[in-house]
This record gives sequence, C-alpha cells and structure tokens, in this order.
Amino acid sequence: MESDSRVPILVSREYTAPPKIMDVGGNGSGLPVNNKQRAMLPNKSRGEFTRNQRKDSEGQSESPDLEFEYSDTDKWAAELSELYSYTEGPEFALNKKCFEEEFRAHVSDKKWTELDEAQHRAHAMRLLDSLEVTAREKRLKVARAILYMAQGTFADCSSEVEVQHWMRYNIFLLLDVGTFSALVELLNMEIDNSAACSSAVRKPAISLADSTDLRVLLNIMYMMVETIQQDDPADKPEWKIIKETFRTELGSPLFNNEPISVMLFGMVTKFCSGHAPHFPMKKVLLLLWKSILFTLGGFEQLQSIKVHKREELGLPPLPEDSIRVIRSMRAASPPASASDLIEQQQKRARREHKALIKQDNLDAFNEKDPYKADDSREDEDDNDDNDNSIEPETFPLERDEVMPPPIPHPPSERVSFPKGLPWAPKVREKDIENFLESSRSKFIGYTLGSDTDTVVGLPRPIHESIKTLKQHKYISIAEIQIGREEEFQKTPLSGGEEEVEMCATELLFQGILPSLPQYMIALLKILLAAAPTSKAKTDSINILADVLPEEMPTTVLQSMKLGVDVNRHKEIIVKAISAILLLLLKHFKLNHIYQFEYMAQHLVFANCIPLILKFFNQNIMSYITAKNSISVLDFPYCVVHELPELTAESLEAGDNNQFCWRNLFSCINLLRILNKLTKWKHSRTMMLVVFKSAPILKRALKVKQAMMQLYVLKLLKVQTKYLGRQWRKSNMKTMSAIYQKVRHRLNDDWAYGNDLDARPWDFQAEECALRANIERFNSRRYDKSHSNPDFLPVDNCLQSVLGQRVDLPEDFQMNYDLWLEREVFSKPISWEELLQ
Repeated sequence: MESDSRVPILVSREYTAPPKIMDVGGNGSGLPVNNKQRAMLPNKSRGEFTRNQRKDSEGQSESPDLEFEYSDTDKWAAELSELYSYTEGPEFALNKKCFEEEFRAHVSDKKWTELDEAQHRAHAMRLLDSLEVTAREKRLKVARAILYMAQGTFADCSSEVEVQHWMRYNIFLLLDVGTFSALVELLNMEIDNSAACSSAVRKPAISLADSTDLRVLLNIMYMMVETIQQDDPADKPEWKIIKETFRTELGSPLFNNEPISVMLFGMVTKFCSGHAPHFPMKKVLLLLWKSILFTLGGFEQLQSIKVHKREELGLPPLPEDSIRVIRSMRAASPPASASDLIEQQQKRARREHKALIKQDNLDAFNEKDPYKADDSREDEDDNDDNDNSIEPETFPLERDEVMPPPIPHPPSERVSFPKGLPWAPKVREKDIENFLESSRSKFIGYTLGSDTDTVVGLPRPIHESIKTLKQHKYISIAEIQIGREEEFQKTPLSGGEEEVEMCATELLFQGILPSLPQYMIALLKILLAAAPTSKAKTDSINILADVLPEEMPTTVLQSMKLGVDVNRHKEIIVKAISAILLLLLKHFKLNHIYQFEYMAQHLVFANCIPLILKFFNQNIMSYITAKNSISVLDFPYCVVHELPELTAESLEAGDNNQFCWRNLFSCINLLRILNKLTKWKHSRTMMLVVFKSAPILKRALKVKQAMMQLYVLKLLKVQTKYLGRQWRKSNMKTMSAIYQKVRHRLNDDWAYGNDLDARPWDFQAEECALRANIERFNSRRYDKSHSNPDFLPVDNCLQSVLGQRVDLPEDFQMNYDLWLEREVFSKPISWEELLQ
C-alpha cells in the first residue's frame, strides 16, 4: 500500500507547538539568561505555554481548570457528526436524491413530515422489501434512501433540533419494521465479497469510492444504535419496549450465531491482516464501541452492577462512588512560567543571604517550610524534562515559594492544614498478614502464617494498629472470585457445577474468546497507526481508506481542509479504540477476574504499555487543545444551514473551545487502561520504570484537569519507590500532589522506599503463573471437548461393554486374515499359565 505518498499535505496540519511567546534564547522579557536558567525555561516544542494561559498583574502564570465533564460519550450531536468525514459531504445530497426518487414514485408529492404514521410505516416497509433485490446499484440506491430517513429527512426540516426529532422518529420506525436484521445480512455479504477485497488489495491507492457500500450500511447501523441508546423522557412507552428488546438482541448470538460485536471484531482483524484494506475502519470501530456501550452499559451501569454484586456476595458496601469523588476534585496548578522561575530563584537567593545575617530569621524560615532543602536546587524538579511538575493549590507548606513574601506572623497562625483526604483508605487482607508477620518476628520471634486474629504477646500499640487496619479492610469482588476458582480446581467433582449467569458480558466473552489475542493485536496496530507520534511508514496499515477522496486536492484550501479531516479522522479512531478497551476491561473484571486478566495479559504481550507511553510522549497540551474540526461542516449543521465560504484563515483559527473533548477523553481512557494493566503487578510496574515513564507522565500533569491528573499521579505513585531518593527529593511537589489526591493504603511505604521490594524483576515467572491460572479457568469453564478423562464416568459392567457395537475401519476388515495370522496364530500361548 502506498497511501503515504498520496498525502503530502498532511505535514502542515500535524500537531505543532502553539505560537511562539519567547524570543530565541531569551525569556520573553529581555532578561539575560545563563545556562542554569535556560535549563529551567519551558521547552517550546512541548507546549509549556498554552493558548489558555494568561499572566495576572503579579506575574504569576494562571489558567482556569478545564471545564471538562468525563462521561461515557460526548453530546449526541458531536457523536453523530464524528461518524462522517468532511470528504463525505457531497453524499448527503445524493442520499436525499435517492430517497426522493423512491418517495415520488410511490407516494404523493407531500413532504415526509406531512404524512401520517400509517403512510410512514408503509413506505419504510416498501424500502425494506426493495433492499432484497439482486442488482447491486439498485440495492445501493435503496440503502441510501434508508440512510436519508435515518438522517432525519433533513430537507424538510428548518433547524438541527427538528432534524434530531425526525431522526429519532424515523429510526424507531425503521427498527420496528425489521431493518436492522436486513442490514446485518447485507453487511455480511459485503464482508465476504471476495471480488471487492481482491480488487482493493491490487489497488496502489485506496479512496472513499472503494468502501461506498460498506459505508452506507455502517452509517445506518451506527445512527440506529447511537440514537436508540440515547435516553429521552418524551419517548412513547412502546419505544422503550423496542429499545430494551433491541439491546437484548444486539448482545445475544442472534446474528450468525454471534453477537454483533464479534462480527465487527472479525472485520477489524480482516482489515489488519491486509485482506480487506478497503474496510472503513473508523466507522467499524465507532459502531463496535457503541454496540458494546449499549449492550453492556456505561460507567453508571458498571457502578450499579458492582454495588449489586457486592450485596450478592455479602460484602460491605463501597466506601464511595469514585467518579463522583473525582468530579468534586480540583486540578492542581500547572508549573510556573519561565520568568516566574527566574524571579523566584532571585528571591530565594536574597532570602538565603538574609538568613545568614540574622539567626531569628533563619529559625522562622525553617519553621515556615520544613520541607525546604539546604540547597535551592534540590527543590527544583529534575532536569530530565526541564519541567517543574505541578504545584498543588491547597498544600500550604509549598505555596510560598512562588508567592510574594508573606507578612511576618507567629508560626502557629501561619500553618493551615488540608481539609481532609478525598478517599477512604483501604487495606488488603494480605497487608494485615504482612504487618502481623513482621510484628511477631520482631517482638516474639515466631510466625503464625495467615492467622490475623492472634495478638498474644504483642505490645499495645500493635493491637491498636491492627484494629485500625481491620477497620479499613477492603475485600474486592476479584478476591472472592479467585478464592472460588481455587476451590473449583481443588475439588472438581465435589465442588458441583458452577452457575454461570448468561449476561451480555458473558456472551460477548464467549464470542471473542477463540480469537481474543488477534483482536487485541489488531486494535493496538490501528491505535499505533492513528497516534500522532507515529511516523508514516510504507509498511504500516492504511487507516485513511474512508477519508481520502478519489481526486487529491489541487488548491491550498482543499489541502488544508483534507489535512484537518485526516487529523480529525485519526483522533476519532484513538477515541473509539481507547473507549472499547477500557469498557471491555472494566466489564470483564466485574464479570470474572480471569476474563479481565486474560484480556489484560494479551494487551501487555502486544506491547500496550510502551504504546500508551509513546502516545503520551508528545506535546500533550497541544494535542488536547488541537483544533482539528470545521464546525460548519459537521452534521447536522451542514445540512440545515447555508455553508459559508471557507477561507484558509477560518480553517487555521479553528473553533473557540478551550480544549478538544474527544482528545481529553482519549487521554484519560488511555491512562485508565495503563492503570488497570499495572495495578498490583510488580513486573508491569517495573516496565513503567524501565521505559522511563516518569518524565513522560510528569509532562501530562500540565493539563489542568483533575481526573487526568489523578490517573497520572496513580501511575507515578506505584513506581515512586523504584525511582531513587534523588528523584523523590527533586520532585517534592509531585509527591505532595500524590499524597493529597491518590487513595492511601495505610501501611504502603510508597513515598520512602525503606521496605524496597528486593525481589528480582522476574517478568516471565509472574506472567507464567498468571497465565497458568487463566488457562485452567478457561479450560474448566469453556473447553468442554477436552475435559479431563480421569473425571469422565466409566462403565464397569462386562455385559454392556461387550455388547457395544464398535465400528472397525475398512482397512482392518480387509486385512483381518492377515491380522489373525500375525497377532493370534503365530504367537505361542501358554494355556496353563493363562488358566492359573
């Protein structure tokens, strides 16, 4: 595939740093800078200065928190518009034309909006019947007419709200007459269309025209799934019944004996293997994501499933709802600007000079800031990425460094404490066992294994500590599931049959189980190709098949428009894949821990950890504030309003949003996936250390959004003890932020590393032990054909065994005489011995 050679214009619109603010080699204020100060200046290529930052009158760098609310999806209009590339714009009019030809031929000249419900239904059924014709061109015209209905018959509407109203009405009508099943059958035909596949493979460059049939079908299916899953209190009661029936059907193996998601996963692997390069991958991934979201449920449903499961297992309720806690958090301040750092350093030097003159001042200074190091350089961040990490807003002991000198007061009046930590602390059973073991061996000299109740001979403070630990003990659903699985493995006969609830998650796992490793590799391949940090290579997969026009742009304006379109296309793919992976990991973890571990392990084996780190090793502020959208071309705005004249200036300006919702959503999802893969896994935590993730993650802290910062801080917390004393000393502000924002494990020595885990980093042993457990679970629950022969029932009755009919092979019957001669007659038999 030589797709890269066709897009020379993309370079101009790749993510670039924001406009220059500093003069070359200077600090923007004309001040001379020495080498040490230059090392502290923000790196322009990484976007230390963002468009959102402004300086207040005191010279401090201030920017508001990003007004971002994390959710399952963006607003409905945004999700609809992202389905269509800007190069597909002319097809809206084509869909309208195909519909009107059919409509005028069979119905009166009235508008669609003027007909009654019976006429609407009759025409919808007429279109559905026409889909079954054998002529491809005729079928495509009818499919376009149905797509126009799904798009809200926009020519008869005067506003976007009206379009959305008719979309919802038409889509419920189409679903009620059975359109979705017909579309799935047509999609299957297109997937198996070997002529189209072989033609696409031979083409040197694939364009929008190669995927026309597939795109029309996927567009209708996506519009149906996306619209029906939206909740609307004004829905009729029968619509609610249709919605629930559709949800059940979508997650059940009704289409080709597999859920719709498994069929779409098959399209993803076929595309990545190179057998079907014309598949419109963005649309496939969007439909896959929305199908999983609709059938399995989003974050709120996950929370309610978790609460329900804990009740069923007799576990105490959750200490808090994590998403609500995060929403109430405030983001920490971004690093100070270059001029502030220089000014701050000069102030610090003056203060130290004064402190040498008068002993009283030195005492007050030390009392005010107990974390202050002797050398001013020690409180700066390490220079591995020239950034000063984050400055937590409410941590009083570190704020004064970039503030004007405070008015002298007695120390007791100056000290204020944080209001409280946002999370209830948690303790695992294993942590209590380890604490008791170390206490017993220290004070008494004996151990009792996993006994956590016997405290004889231990000092009183240890009793209090154990009481506190037990108060905050948290037992997860996963621990119960692992315990039960161990019981099943130990007692396969007396343990009885396991009752497996056939929910949508279980059906999906059973569907993707045989090919799950290939699915994970395919998704990560596409994610790598869509990442802005990836360089265009001739051998990489071409994900632009459904965005490149047949004729390449000839003017600068067309080139710019296509550049925006291609970058937007890649961003949407990243958004869809990150959401798919996160949803699957969360649902599988709740359904059964070993389903989660199976998927997570294959992601790790497919290099997901370095891939996500590679993704974040870019100018992340620039990615989050990217302006790769042209709002006047978005659906449904573009079909209702007259299109204004586009100019290079308007394309360059982009929209007025503070940030790009989908890019921030993708970043948070990828950070959550990384957290899920590494949590409680020593070998994977060491991978974060080995891949030098700390400076990459620290740069991501510049995004002033509480949720994103929290997941970055979690990833920094797990590896802090392995980064060395000097790193911790140089990053005290980051350490303070971790203390403030991340949940505490009461006896976790994360901040100091005194109890450094001295185990060798044996990645293979840990992963092999986990893999053995997963394989035992999968073979016990899903591999019925290879069940253990030792546990099969045995027939010991001589009569029934001899009476069984045994079918002998033909060659044995033909050579029976030869067999008798060789095996019976020619062998001497000692009958006396046989009788004895």
